[in-house]
Amino acid sequence: MSDKNIDHIIELSNELRWQIGDDFHDTLTESIYADAADIVKDTVDDRQSKKRFRLDAKIDKIVTSKIFGFPIMFLILGVVLWITIIGANYPSSLLAELLLDKIHPALKSGAASINMPWWLDGFLIDGVYLAVAWVIAVMLPPMAIFFPLFTLLEDFGYLPRVAFNLDSLFKRSGAHGKQALTMSMGFGCNAAGVVATRIIDSPRERLIAIITNNFSLCNGRWPTQILIATIFIGAIAPKGMSSFVSLLAVIGIAVLGMAFMFGTSWALSKTVLKGEVSTFHLELPPYRPPRFWRTLYTSLIDRTIIVLWRAIVFAAPAGAVIWLISNIHISGDSIAAILIDSFNPFGYLLGLNGVILLAYIVAIPANEIVIPTILMLTVLVTGISAGNGAGVMFELDSMNATGDLLRAGGWTLLTAINLMLFSLLHNPCSTTIYTIYKETKSVKWTTVASIMPVILGFVVTFLVAQVWRILV
Repeated sequence: MSDKNIDHIIELSNELRWQIGDDFHDTLTESIYADAADIVKDTVDDRQSKKRFRLDAKIDKIVTSKIFGFPIMFLILGVVLWITIIGANYPSSLLAELLLDKIHPALKSGAASINMPWWLDGFLIDGVYLAVAWVIAVMLPPMAIFFPLFTLLEDFGYLPRVAFNLDSLFKRSGAHGKQALTMSMGFGCNAAGVVATRIIDSPRERLIAIITNNFSLCNGRWPTQILIATIFIGAIAPKGMSSFVSLLAVIGIAVLGMAFMFGTSWALSKTVLKGEVSTFHLELPPYRPPRFWRTLYTSLIDRTIIVLWRAIVFAAPAGAVIWLISNIHISGDSIAAILIDSFNPFGYLLGLNGVILLAYIVAIPANEIVIPTILMLTVLVTGISAGNGAGVMFELDSMNATGDLLRAGGWTLLTAINLMLFSLLHNPCSTTIYTIYKETKSVKWTTVASIMPVILGFVVTFLVAQVWRILV
Protein backbone atom coordinates (compact mmCIF):
# COMPACT_ATOMS: atom_id res chain seq x y z
CA MET A 1 0.00 0.00 0.00
CA SER A 2 1.43 3.38 -0.97
CA ASP A 3 2.10 6.19 1.46
CA LYS A 4 -0.60 8.25 -0.26
CA ASN A 5 -3.25 5.61 0.46
CA ILE A 6 -2.07 5.29 4.06
CA ASP A 7 -2.32 9.05 4.58
CA HIS A 8 -5.81 9.01 3.05
CA ILE A 9 -6.97 6.25 5.39
CA ILE A 10 -5.57 8.06 8.42
CA GLU A 11 -7.21 11.32 7.36
CA LEU A 12 -10.54 9.56 6.77
CA SER A 13 -10.37 7.79 10.13
CA ASN A 14 -9.74 11.10 11.90
CA GLU A 15 -12.78 12.66 10.19
CA LEU A 16 -15.02 9.71 11.03
CA ARG A 17 -13.75 9.67 14.60
CA TRP A 18 -15.20 13.11 15.30
CA GLN A 19 -18.36 12.46 13.31
CA ILE A 20 -19.42 9.57 15.55
CA GLY A 21 -19.54 11.95 18.54
CA ASP A 22 -17.95 12.09 21.97
CA ASP A 23 -20.35 9.57 23.50
CA PHE A 24 -19.66 6.74 21.06
CA HIS A 25 -17.37 4.76 23.36
CA ASP A 26 -19.71 5.26 26.31
CA THR A 27 -22.70 4.10 24.29
CA LEU A 28 -20.77 1.11 22.95
CA THR A 29 -19.57 0.13 26.43
CA GLU A 30 -23.03 0.50 27.93
CA SER A 31 -24.54 -1.66 25.20
CA ILE A 32 -21.93 -4.37 25.78
CA TYR A 33 -22.67 -4.43 29.51
CA ALA A 34 -26.42 -4.39 28.82
CA ASP A 35 -26.08 -7.38 26.48
CA ALA A 36 -23.94 -9.17 29.06
CA ALA A 37 -26.55 -8.50 31.75
CA ASP A 38 -29.29 -9.88 29.51
CA ILE A 39 -27.26 -13.03 28.85
CA VAL A 40 -26.65 -13.50 32.58
CA LYS A 41 -30.31 -12.95 33.33
CA ASP A 42 -31.36 -15.62 30.80
CA THR A 43 -28.77 -18.21 31.74
CA VAL A 44 -28.00 -17.82 35.46
CA ASP A 45 -30.36 -18.83 38.25
CA ASP A 46 -29.92 -16.06 40.86
CA ARG A 47 -32.95 -16.72 43.02
CA GLN A 48 -30.75 -17.25 46.07
CA SER A 49 -28.91 -13.97 45.54
CA LYS A 50 -32.21 -12.13 45.18
CA LYS A 51 -33.32 -13.43 48.54
CA ARG A 52 -30.04 -12.48 50.20
CA PHE A 53 -29.97 -9.03 51.76
CA ARG A 54 -26.88 -7.07 50.61
CA LEU A 55 -26.01 -4.29 53.00
CA ASP A 56 -23.22 -2.92 50.81
CA ALA A 57 -25.65 -2.50 47.90
CA LYS A 58 -28.07 -0.61 50.14
CA ILE A 59 -25.26 1.67 51.37
CA ASP A 60 -24.04 2.28 47.82
CA LYS A 61 -27.49 3.40 46.74
CA ILE A 62 -27.11 6.22 49.26
CA VAL A 63 -23.42 7.20 49.13
CA THR A 64 -23.28 7.08 45.30
CA SER A 65 -26.67 8.60 44.60
CA LYS A 66 -26.99 11.87 42.71
CA ILE A 67 -28.85 13.43 45.63
CA PHE A 68 -26.84 12.30 48.65
CA GLY A 69 -23.44 11.39 47.15
CA PHE A 70 -21.77 14.81 47.24
CA PRO A 71 -23.31 16.04 50.54
CA ILE A 72 -22.12 12.85 52.25
CA MET A 73 -18.66 13.26 50.71
CA PHE A 74 -18.33 16.84 51.99
CA LEU A 75 -19.79 15.85 55.37
CA ILE A 76 -17.21 13.09 55.85
CA LEU A 77 -14.38 15.42 54.81
CA GLY A 78 -15.74 18.05 57.20
CA VAL A 79 -15.86 15.62 60.12
CA VAL A 80 -12.28 14.48 59.47
CA LEU A 81 -11.02 18.07 59.31
CA TRP A 82 -13.07 19.13 62.35
CA ILE A 83 -11.57 16.33 64.44
CA THR A 84 -8.13 17.32 63.15
CA ILE A 85 -8.57 21.02 63.97
CA ILE A 86 -10.02 20.43 67.43
CA GLY A 87 -7.69 17.59 68.32
CA ALA A 88 -4.44 19.20 67.15
CA ASN A 89 -4.59 22.40 69.24
CA TYR A 90 -3.80 20.93 72.66
CA PRO A 91 -0.92 18.56 71.73
CA SER A 92 0.56 21.27 69.51
CA SER A 93 0.65 23.67 72.45
CA LEU A 94 2.23 21.00 74.66
CA LEU A 95 4.92 20.26 72.11
CA ALA A 96 5.64 23.95 71.61
CA GLU A 97 5.93 24.44 75.35
CA LEU A 98 8.27 21.47 75.69
CA LEU A 99 10.49 22.12 72.68
CA LEU A 100 10.57 25.92 72.72
CA ASP A 101 10.01 26.96 76.32
CA LYS A 102 12.00 24.23 78.07
CA ILE A 103 14.47 22.43 75.80
CA HIS A 104 15.55 25.52 73.84
CA PRO A 105 16.57 27.56 76.94
CA ALA A 106 18.30 24.46 78.33
CA LEU A 107 20.30 24.10 75.13
CA LYS A 108 21.24 27.79 75.22
CA SER A 109 22.35 27.48 78.83
CA GLY A 110 24.40 24.39 77.99
CA ALA A 111 26.06 26.17 75.08
CA ALA A 112 26.89 29.14 77.32
CA SER A 113 28.35 26.89 80.02
CA ILE A 114 30.89 25.42 77.61
CA ASN A 115 31.65 28.82 76.05
CA MET A 116 30.39 27.84 72.61
CA PRO A 117 31.07 30.60 70.05
CA TRP A 118 28.00 32.78 69.45
CA TRP A 119 27.90 31.97 65.74
CA LEU A 120 27.98 28.21 66.34
CA ASP A 121 25.40 28.55 69.13
CA GLY A 122 23.13 30.55 66.84
CA PHE A 123 23.66 28.33 63.80
CA LEU A 124 22.92 25.05 65.59
CA ILE A 125 20.40 26.05 68.28
CA ASP A 126 18.65 29.17 66.97
CA GLY A 127 18.76 27.98 63.36
CA VAL A 128 18.77 24.22 62.91
CA TYR A 129 17.16 23.17 66.22
CA LEU A 130 14.34 25.74 66.24
CA ALA A 131 13.34 24.98 62.64
CA VAL A 132 13.16 21.28 63.49
CA ALA A 133 11.30 22.00 66.74
CA TRP A 134 8.70 24.08 64.94
CA VAL A 135 8.16 21.42 62.30
CA ILE A 136 7.48 18.88 65.05
CA ALA A 137 5.23 21.18 67.09
CA VAL A 138 3.21 22.51 64.15
CA MET A 139 3.12 19.49 61.81
CA LEU A 140 3.04 16.38 63.99
CA PRO A 141 -0.35 16.76 65.80
CA PRO A 142 -2.53 17.41 62.70
CA MET A 143 -0.75 14.73 60.68
CA ALA A 144 -1.05 12.19 63.50
CA ILE A 145 -4.83 12.76 63.50
CA PHE A 146 -5.59 13.36 59.81
CA PHE A 147 -3.65 10.46 58.27
CA PRO A 148 -5.15 7.66 60.42
CA LEU A 149 -8.66 8.97 59.77
CA PHE A 150 -7.99 9.20 56.02
CA THR A 151 -6.49 5.69 56.03
CA LEU A 152 -9.54 4.31 57.86
CA LEU A 153 -11.78 5.68 55.09
CA GLU A 154 -9.47 4.10 52.52
CA ASP A 155 -9.55 0.70 54.27
CA PHE A 156 -13.31 0.87 54.69
CA GLY A 157 -13.69 1.14 50.91
CA TYR A 158 -15.14 4.63 50.70
CA LEU A 159 -12.53 6.27 48.43
CA PRO A 160 -13.56 4.27 45.30
CA ARG A 161 -17.10 5.59 45.92
CA VAL A 162 -15.64 9.11 45.84
CA ALA A 163 -14.10 8.27 42.46
CA PHE A 164 -17.46 6.99 41.25
CA ASN A 165 -19.19 10.22 42.30
CA LEU A 166 -16.58 12.40 40.62
CA ASP A 167 -16.34 10.39 37.39
CA SER A 168 -18.95 12.42 35.52
CA LEU A 169 -17.29 15.72 36.48
CA PHE A 170 -13.89 14.54 35.25
CA LYS A 171 -15.49 13.33 32.02
CA ARG A 172 -17.09 16.74 31.43
CA SER A 173 -13.73 18.41 32.01
CA GLY A 174 -12.12 16.25 29.34
CA ALA A 175 -10.17 14.13 31.84
CA HIS A 176 -10.26 10.46 32.78
CA GLY A 177 -12.55 9.19 35.52
CA LYS A 178 -9.65 7.41 37.22
CA GLN A 179 -8.18 10.84 37.91
CA ALA A 180 -10.50 10.90 40.92
CA LEU A 181 -8.37 8.12 42.42
CA THR A 182 -5.10 9.92 41.67
CA MET A 183 -6.59 13.09 43.13
CA SER A 184 -7.39 11.20 46.35
CA MET A 185 -3.80 9.96 46.46
CA GLY A 186 -2.67 13.56 45.99
CA PHE A 187 -4.45 14.54 49.21
CA GLY A 188 -1.85 12.39 50.94
CA CYS A 189 1.16 13.23 48.78
CA ASN A 190 1.31 14.86 45.35
CA ALA A 191 4.33 12.77 44.36
CA ALA A 192 2.34 9.62 45.16
CA GLY A 193 -0.60 11.02 43.18
CA VAL A 194 1.66 11.55 40.16
CA VAL A 195 2.93 7.97 40.34
CA ALA A 196 -0.66 6.74 40.73
CA THR A 197 -1.54 8.20 37.31
CA ARG A 198 -0.02 5.04 35.83
CA ILE A 199 -3.48 3.47 36.20
CA ILE A 200 -4.65 5.76 33.36
CA ASP A 201 -3.97 4.09 30.00
CA SER A 202 -4.43 7.14 27.77
CA PRO A 203 -1.15 9.12 27.56
CA ARG A 204 -3.06 12.36 26.97
CA GLU A 205 -5.36 11.92 29.97
CA ARG A 206 -2.50 10.70 32.14
CA LEU A 207 -0.56 13.87 31.33
CA ILE A 208 -3.58 15.99 32.29
CA ALA A 209 -3.79 14.13 35.61
CA ILE A 210 -0.07 14.67 36.25
CA ILE A 211 -0.17 18.40 35.49
CA THR A 212 -3.24 19.08 37.63
CA ASN A 213 -2.46 16.82 40.60
CA ASN A 214 -0.81 19.71 42.43
CA PHE A 215 -4.27 21.19 43.04
CA SER A 216 -4.90 18.40 45.56
CA LEU A 217 -3.90 19.66 49.00
CA CYS A 218 -1.02 17.40 50.00
CA ASN A 219 -0.11 16.45 53.57
CA GLY A 220 2.46 19.24 53.74
CA ARG A 221 -0.19 21.90 53.09
CA TRP A 222 -3.04 20.67 55.31
CA PRO A 223 -1.41 21.91 58.55
CA THR A 224 -0.75 25.33 56.96
CA GLN A 225 -4.41 25.63 55.97
CA ILE A 226 -5.63 24.45 59.37
CA LEU A 227 -3.28 26.73 61.33
CA ILE A 228 -4.05 29.91 59.36
CA ALA A 229 -7.79 29.20 59.25
CA THR A 230 -7.86 28.63 63.01
CA ILE A 231 -5.89 31.79 63.84
CA PHE A 232 -7.47 34.28 61.43
CA ILE A 233 -10.69 32.93 59.91
CA GLY A 234 -11.99 31.45 63.14
CA ALA A 235 -11.16 34.68 64.98
CA ILE A 236 -13.82 36.66 63.09
CA ALA A 237 -16.59 34.27 64.17
CA PRO A 238 -18.31 34.09 67.57
CA LYS A 239 -16.30 32.06 70.05
CA GLY A 240 -18.60 29.05 69.95
CA MET A 241 -18.54 29.00 66.15
CA SER A 242 -14.83 29.61 65.54
CA SER A 243 -13.91 25.95 65.01
CA PHE A 244 -16.84 25.43 62.63
CA VAL A 245 -15.95 28.53 60.61
CA SER A 246 -12.31 27.42 60.43
CA LEU A 247 -13.49 24.04 59.24
CA LEU A 248 -15.61 25.57 56.48
CA ALA A 249 -12.66 27.68 55.34
CA VAL A 250 -10.37 24.65 54.99
CA ILE A 251 -13.06 22.63 53.21
CA GLY A 252 -13.64 25.60 50.92
CA ILE A 253 -9.96 25.67 49.94
CA ALA A 254 -9.98 21.90 49.27
CA VAL A 255 -13.11 22.21 47.11
CA LEU A 256 -11.60 25.22 45.33
CA GLY A 257 -8.58 23.06 44.53
CA MET A 258 -10.90 20.50 42.95
CA ALA A 259 -12.56 23.29 40.95
CA PHE A 260 -9.16 24.44 39.65
CA MET A 261 -8.37 20.82 38.77
CA PHE A 262 -11.58 20.52 36.73
CA GLY A 263 -11.13 23.92 35.09
CA THR A 264 -7.48 23.38 34.20
CA SER A 265 -8.19 19.86 32.92
CA TRP A 266 -10.94 21.28 30.70
CA ALA A 267 -8.66 24.04 29.38
CA LEU A 268 -5.85 21.59 28.61
CA SER A 269 -8.21 19.09 26.96
CA LYS A 270 -9.61 21.82 24.70
CA THR A 271 -6.23 23.30 23.70
CA VAL A 272 -2.75 21.75 23.87
CA LEU A 273 -3.99 18.30 24.96
CA LYS A 274 -7.11 18.06 22.84
CA GLY A 275 -8.57 14.59 22.41
CA GLU A 276 -11.41 12.22 23.13
CA VAL A 277 -12.28 11.08 26.64
CA SER A 278 -11.74 7.35 27.04
CA THR A 279 -14.04 4.94 28.83
CA PHE A 280 -13.11 2.80 31.81
CA HIS A 281 -14.77 0.28 34.09
CA LEU A 282 -14.65 1.02 37.83
CA GLU A 283 -15.40 -1.91 40.10
CA LEU A 284 -16.47 -0.89 43.58
CA PRO A 285 -14.83 -3.12 46.19
CA PRO A 286 -16.92 -4.50 49.05
CA TYR A 287 -17.03 -2.61 52.31
CA ARG A 288 -14.64 -3.99 54.91
CA PRO A 289 -14.52 -3.32 58.66
CA PRO A 290 -11.34 -1.27 59.16
CA ARG A 291 -8.64 -2.96 61.21
CA PHE A 292 -8.32 -0.07 63.60
CA TRP A 293 -5.06 -0.78 65.41
CA ARG A 294 -3.25 -2.03 62.31
CA THR A 295 -4.46 0.98 60.36
CA LEU A 296 -3.40 3.30 63.17
CA TYR A 297 0.07 1.74 63.29
CA THR A 298 0.48 1.72 59.50
CA SER A 299 -0.67 5.32 59.02
CA LEU A 300 1.54 6.60 61.83
CA ILE A 301 4.62 4.77 60.59
CA ASP A 302 4.17 4.81 56.80
CA ARG A 303 2.69 8.29 56.51
CA THR A 304 3.02 10.45 59.61
CA ILE A 305 6.52 9.48 60.72
CA ILE A 306 7.96 9.23 57.22
CA VAL A 307 6.48 12.58 56.17
CA LEU A 308 7.59 14.17 59.45
CA TRP A 309 11.10 12.79 58.99
CA ARG A 310 11.24 14.19 55.46
CA ALA A 311 10.10 17.55 56.80
CA ILE A 312 12.81 17.45 59.48
CA VAL A 313 15.47 16.56 56.90
CA PHE A 314 14.49 19.62 54.85
CA ALA A 315 13.81 21.85 57.86
CA ALA A 316 17.29 21.49 59.36
CA PRO A 317 19.16 23.03 56.39
CA ALA A 318 16.34 25.54 55.87
CA GLY A 319 16.76 26.70 59.48
CA ALA A 320 20.48 26.98 58.90
CA VAL A 321 19.91 29.04 55.75
CA ILE A 322 17.48 31.33 57.55
CA TRP A 323 19.91 31.92 60.40
CA LEU A 324 22.76 32.61 57.95
CA ILE A 325 20.82 35.09 55.79
CA SER A 326 19.58 36.73 59.00
CA ASN A 327 23.08 37.17 60.42
CA ILE A 328 25.19 37.89 57.34
CA HIS A 329 24.99 41.63 56.78
CA ILE A 330 25.61 43.73 53.70
CA SER A 331 25.96 47.49 54.27
CA GLY A 332 24.43 47.13 57.71
CA ASP A 333 21.36 45.10 56.66
CA SER A 334 21.00 41.33 56.78
CA ILE A 335 20.53 39.41 53.54
CA ALA A 336 17.10 38.29 54.74
CA ALA A 337 16.01 41.87 55.46
CA ILE A 338 17.24 43.01 52.04
CA LEU A 339 15.36 40.20 50.28
CA ILE A 340 12.19 40.80 52.30
CA ASP A 341 12.25 44.52 51.57
CA SER A 342 12.76 43.86 47.86
CA PHE A 343 9.87 41.36 47.79
CA ASN A 344 7.47 43.50 49.81
CA PRO A 345 6.14 45.69 46.93
CA PHE A 346 5.31 42.65 44.81
CA GLY A 347 3.92 40.89 47.87
CA TYR A 348 1.66 43.86 48.57
CA LEU A 349 0.17 43.61 45.07
CA LEU A 350 -0.68 39.98 45.83
CA GLY A 351 -2.11 40.70 49.27
CA LEU A 352 0.89 38.92 50.79
CA ASN A 353 4.27 40.22 52.00
CA GLY A 354 7.98 39.75 51.44
CA VAL A 355 8.26 37.27 54.32
CA ILE A 356 5.77 34.87 52.70
CA LEU A 357 7.40 35.08 49.26
CA LEU A 358 10.88 34.49 50.68
CA ALA A 359 9.55 31.64 52.82
CA TYR A 360 8.14 29.89 49.76
CA ILE A 361 11.49 30.21 48.00
CA VAL A 362 13.34 28.72 50.99
CA ALA A 363 10.65 26.03 51.38
CA ILE A 364 10.76 24.76 47.78
CA PRO A 365 12.26 21.44 48.99
CA ALA A 366 9.15 20.65 51.08
CA ASN A 367 5.79 22.28 51.82
CA GLU A 368 6.01 21.14 55.44
CA ILE A 369 8.53 23.84 56.36
CA VAL A 370 6.56 26.85 55.04
CA ILE A 371 5.01 27.81 58.39
CA PRO A 372 8.22 27.37 60.47
CA THR A 373 10.09 29.43 57.86
CA ILE A 374 7.44 32.19 57.92
CA LEU A 375 7.57 32.30 61.72
CA MET A 376 11.35 32.52 61.85
CA LEU A 377 11.46 35.26 59.21
CA THR A 378 8.64 37.14 60.95
CA VAL A 379 10.76 37.14 64.11
CA LEU A 380 13.49 38.84 62.10
CA VAL A 381 11.07 41.49 60.78
CA THR A 382 9.34 42.20 64.11
CA GLY A 383 12.48 42.08 66.21
CA ILE A 384 10.77 39.78 68.72
CA SER A 385 13.48 37.47 69.97
CA ALA A 386 14.08 34.75 72.51
CA GLY A 387 17.72 35.71 72.75
CA ASN A 388 20.29 38.20 71.61
CA GLY A 389 20.88 36.95 68.09
CA ALA A 390 18.86 37.79 65.04
CA GLY A 391 16.72 35.20 63.42
CA VAL A 392 15.85 33.51 66.71
CA MET A 393 12.52 31.78 66.97
CA PHE A 394 10.02 33.46 69.24
CA GLU A 395 9.02 31.22 72.14
CA LEU A 396 5.41 30.44 71.37
CA ASP A 397 3.33 28.31 73.67
CA SER A 398 -0.12 28.54 72.10
CA MET A 399 -2.07 29.21 68.92
CA ASN A 400 -2.86 32.70 70.24
CA ALA A 401 0.83 33.50 70.59
CA THR A 402 1.42 32.41 66.99
CA GLY A 403 -1.37 34.73 65.87
CA ASP A 404 0.06 37.59 67.94
CA LEU A 405 3.45 37.14 66.29
CA LEU A 406 1.99 37.15 62.78
CA ARG A 407 -0.17 40.19 63.49
CA ALA A 408 2.91 41.95 64.84
CA GLY A 409 4.44 41.24 61.43
CA GLY A 410 1.61 43.18 59.77
CA TRP A 411 -0.66 40.27 58.90
CA THR A 412 -4.33 40.98 58.25
CA LEU A 413 -7.31 38.85 57.32
CA LEU A 414 -6.47 39.49 53.65
CA THR A 415 -2.93 38.20 54.21
CA ALA A 416 -4.29 35.02 55.78
CA ILE A 417 -6.86 34.39 53.02
CA ASN A 418 -4.33 34.95 50.26
CA LEU A 419 -1.76 32.76 52.00
CA MET A 420 -4.34 29.95 52.05
CA LEU A 421 -4.99 30.55 48.35
CA PHE A 422 -1.28 30.71 47.51
CA SER A 423 -0.66 27.56 49.56
CA LEU A 424 -3.15 25.87 47.23
CA LEU A 425 -1.86 27.51 44.05
CA HIS A 426 1.91 27.41 44.00
CA ASN A 427 4.66 25.22 42.56
CA PRO A 428 4.97 21.57 43.61
CA CYS A 429 7.67 20.60 46.08
CA SER A 430 11.03 19.40 44.78
CA THR A 431 10.13 15.74 45.30
CA THR A 432 6.97 16.09 43.19
CA ILE A 433 8.79 18.04 40.47
CA TYR A 434 11.40 15.27 40.22
CA THR A 435 8.64 12.63 40.16
CA ILE A 436 6.83 14.48 37.34
CA TYR A 437 10.02 14.44 35.28
CA LYS A 438 10.57 10.74 35.94
CA GLU A 439 6.99 9.94 34.87
CA THR A 440 6.82 12.20 31.80
CA LYS A 441 10.49 12.10 30.69
CA SER A 442 9.82 15.63 29.46
CA VAL A 443 11.44 18.89 30.55
CA LYS A 444 8.66 20.76 28.75
CA TRP A 445 5.77 19.19 30.66
CA THR A 446 7.68 19.22 33.94
CA THR A 447 8.18 22.96 33.49
CA VAL A 448 4.50 23.45 32.65
CA ALA A 449 3.40 21.46 35.72
CA SER A 450 5.78 23.50 37.93
CA ILE A 451 5.19 27.01 36.60
CA MET A 452 1.46 26.95 35.77
CA PRO A 453 0.26 26.73 39.42
CA VAL A 454 2.50 29.65 40.42
CA ILE A 455 1.12 31.83 37.63
CA LEU A 456 -2.42 30.93 38.70
CA GLY A 457 -1.48 31.71 42.30
CA PHE A 458 -0.18 35.15 41.35
CA VAL A 459 -3.26 35.94 39.25
CA VAL A 460 -5.79 34.75 41.84
CA THR A 461 -4.17 36.45 44.83
CA PHE A 462 -3.71 39.67 42.83
CA LEU A 463 -7.39 39.75 41.86
CA VAL A 464 -8.53 38.94 45.40
CA ALA A 465 -6.27 41.66 46.85
CA GLN A 466 -7.53 44.33 44.44
CA VAL A 467 -11.21 43.47 44.91
CA TRP A 468 -10.71 43.30 48.70
CA ARG A 469 -9.13 46.75 48.83
CA ILE A 470 -11.93 48.22 46.75
CA LEU A 471 -14.75 46.70 48.77
CA VAL A 472 -13.33 46.64 52.30
